Amino acid sequence: MAVALEGKISAKQISVSVATPKRDTRLDVLRGLALITIFINHVPGQIFENLTTKNFGFSDAAEGFVLISGIAVGLAYGSRFQPATWWQTAMKATKRSFTLYLAHMITTFMTLALFLTGAWIFHRPGLLCEINILAVLTNLKAGIPSLLLLGHQIGYNNILPMYGALMLMVPVILLLNAVSPLLALAVSGAVWLVAGVYEIAPHNMLIEGYWFLNPLSWQFLFTIGIVGMMHVRRGGKLPQHPVLFGLAAAYVTLSFAWVVGQLWSFGIALASFGLPPVLTGFDKTFLSLPRLLHVLALTYLVLNIPAISRLLRRSTDNPLTILGRHSLSIFVAGTILAMVGQVVLYINNHDRIVGPIFVVIGIAVQFAYAYHLERKRKLEAGSHRRLPDRGFVPVPAHVDRSRDRR
Repeated sequence: MAVALEGKISAKQISVSVATPKRDTRLDVLRGLALITIFINHVPGQIFENLTTKNFGFSDAAEGFVLISGIAVGLAYGSRFQPATWWQTAMKATKRSFTLYLAHMITTFMTLALFLTGAWIFHRPGLLCEINILAVLTNLKAGIPSLLLLGHQIGYNNILPMYGALMLMVPVILLLNAVSPLLALAVSGAVWLVAGVYEIAPHNMLIEGYWFLNPLSWQFLFTIGIVGMMHVRRGGKLPQHPVLFGLAAAYVTLSFAWVVGQLWSFGIALASFGLPPVLTGFDKTFLSLPRLLHVLALTYLVLNIPAISRLLRRSTDNPLTILGRHSLSIFVAGTILAMVGQVVLYINNHDRIVGPIFVVIGIAVQFAYAYHLERKRKLEAGSHRRLPDRGFVPVPAHVDRSRDRR
């Protein structure tokens, strides 16, 4: 969705410039909305879950999160990328990937601690059978190494490993894009198709199966975000045509009717054509074509509906803007809060009142935390500007500080 928004901006408008320090906030707002949606979906069994995007189309917040992440990478790395600087870019991407790994370890072991504590204090051993925890506890000798090596992922703690793997692919994506954007998309699309047809994905170590989110499949959406953003920054435009608009609108409408009307039986009819499931199914692990097309169709509609673009353009001090600006920290906090919520709802037998109240409180806590991080960021930026003159050249915070938190 955010790719489309950037299609309305010229390369001059979105280029990083000391003389033009104004930050386009639409990407931050979309990230903020995605973070809230993911948090709500990660506390299942309460009424707000019925209002999130997954109930109205084939794709959900995860697709939006990955697409937005690709856009952010295009902004943070793409504008300065040159083949000669490939190694430096690879080092930065690897460092970012390691940061994501550490964040994943924090949420994983916090989740284990929360569920173990809840089971012990409230005498609810059933908690230990939830979200793939039991496989670790029954075989700690293999379980802990599996967690550390990402060979076992606890439920609702599987986005960051996939995102970290995508970051390791960034130098290759940028290098292919430097040769030709079409080449980058073609190679990425081929990897997506082969991975889906032959079910190639990182395997689990404790239980049968694959990673819940296969990076070899999701890299296609990630690459589309990077290539699309860099195309716009070079002064290009995304294709606009009434026929494409009509097709996108028709597909989004079909998806809405399909999901709301529970028409999944038609999927059996699609499967009867003998095509691979990645082309006709709705699998999330391998990012099946219907899910991919849905998020891209939404992107195209946003591109061609200026009112939505204006609605998403908020001030830099808007709560959603601030939330999205500190996306990684908020995501970690939101995941931990969601795990607390799962324990609370389990102990209270998924009470219809407790669930919604907890979600509202959890969202409020995340906004409060985001404001704390923003205040800290501004204080740090102010202290840098007050340093004695030692050859330091002030750079607007939107150039360096925000990128560190994407």
